[in-house]
Amino acid sequence: MRYAHGGGLTPREQEKRERVRLEAAERFARGEKTEVVAREFRVTSRSVRRWRREWEQGGADALRSKGPASVERHSSRQWERLERELSGARSCTAGTMSSRGGR
Repeated sequence: MRYAHGGGLTPREQEKRERVRLEAAERFARGEKTEVVAREFRVTSRSVRRWRREWEQGGADALRSKGPASVERHSSRQWERLERELSGARSCTAGTMSSRGGR
């Protein structure tokens, strides 16, 4: 799966996904079906089956985040600057299309 910056999840997003997996573990313990859990959390049944397998083998701890898959190469300040630069470039090029007769 690809994300906005071409990398993985931010730490905040990792925490959110971990909470989802841990809530899914509670539902597994109550005997809820895979399809029900997938629908409730708006994820694929395949993901839920993988979570269930991990949960069966290692309990809820097996569903905890393992941390970032890689170290982020750019700071949040660098991303903000890039987004500002790109947004400025888009607004500059938007006018050139209409001034060329729609080409």
